[in-house]
Amino acid sequence: MNLNQIHNVYFIGIGGIGMSALARYFQNIGKKVVGYDKTPTQLTDELKKIGLEIHFEDNVDLIPEDFKMENTLVIVTPAVPVSHSEWNYFKANGFTIKKRAEVLGIITKDTYCFAVAGTHGKTTTSSILGHVLYESSIDVTAFLGGIVENYNSNLIGSGKTVTVVEADEFDRSFLHLHPNVSCVTSMDADHLDIYGDAASIEESFREFAAKTPDENLYVIKGLELKGNTIGINDDSDFSAQNICIENGFYVFDVKTPTQVVKNVKFALPGHHNLTNALLAFAMAKSYGVSNEKICNALASFKGVRRRFSFQIREEKLVYIDDYAHHPTEINAVHQAVRELYPGKKVIAVFQPHLFSRTRDFIDGFAESLAKFDEILLLEIYPARELPMEGVNSTWLLNKIDNANKKLVSKEELFTVFENSDAEVFITIGAGDIGELVKDIKKALHEKV
Repeated sequence: MNLNQIHNVYFIGIGGIGMSALARYFQNIGKKVVGYDKTPTQLTDELKKIGLEIHFEDNVDLIPEDFKMENTLVIVTPAVPVSHSEWNYFKANGFTIKKRAEVLGIITKDTYCFAVAGTHGKTTTSSILGHVLYESSIDVTAFLGGIVENYNSNLIGSGKTVTVVEADEFDRSFLHLHPNVSCVTSMDADHLDIYGDAASIEESFREFAAKTPDENLYVIKGLELKGNTIGINDDSDFSAQNICIENGFYVFDVKTPTQVVKNVKFALPGHHNLTNALLAFAMAKSYGVSNEKICNALASFKGVRRRFSFQIREEKLVYIDDYAHHPTEINAVHQAVRELYPGKKVIAVFQPHLFSRTRDFIDGFAESLAKFDEILLLEIYPARELPMEGVNSTWLLNKIDNANKKLVSKEELFTVFENSDAEVFITIGAGDIGELVKDIKKALHEKV
């Protein structure tokens, strides 16, 4: 398919974080972009502000007439139900319909592509890498799964020769890509509703890794993949060493296969973010970017919205919001917050994401959540799923070995936070809990 011949791009599910990055891209290159989504969100509000036309009712009559003609590409999210009338209209009338991953495959085929894969860490790693390349004056476009604070966007740059993409393992989407350089941050079991078991997801990652020569593959040490290794205080090819914290920044040395780069600064907390930064360092270096430019960009990276995102950062009041939706990610949040705020009382609220994920990792969730001083649970955010008998937040609550636990509604959450004597507040989850952040921040500020 030749994108140059496409005049209109119609998105079904335009408010998704990955879909909205593509929508911004197509608007940037002069295409007319229209989209549908189920509900308005902060993301759809931001898209409308930059001139995109979006509606929230599944109604064929709301598709503009000029989009019902030739030269319209339809991009559909995997979460759309098969009964969706607009989708069925386009199918019945022979339109070209692609998934987001297929379109990224077409775009990346003719570029030098950096692909970032992993069950955790790919949004932050790809965002750091996109920022490093852009700040180093590389002709790059980075398609991201989060809003980067430096740009207030999930699209960095407008380059035509280099791309950075998140290689999404969901429904094996990453196998559509054409990477020149790749990395794998993690291969933990996830999406078992798609893959069935951990062995199948690991095999899919191996298939993705095989798309790149070993010398162009970067992997966290310990993963069973052949490539350049990344680690902390170890003998990896790229290793962070002599780590300390100064004025809220990590300061560390990077040992590479040929040299040691001293006093690298990076602001995102948590050892998982150190490895994310190292992956971006190594991949940018492979493209010939100088140590000086990489280090300058790492020091100026402000983070990704909803990835350990500081909403309030005062001496006696801290509020952090994070997208974590897997036990490994929650453990990373806990490690980072304890490192930054030793001895302070931490209260965390978690909204589980998907019935199937809650069922598959129930014991892991219980163990990771029990580490906080106090834990609040919201009901499960269903996303694309129907309820499963017996799978609910009460089941998870009963498994958490911590006396300070409670199941709350969204309304009750505000009351508990306002009456809490904790100094550190955390909201965690990949559902619509992110829509509450602005109001929680306001309520916490008012209680001081």
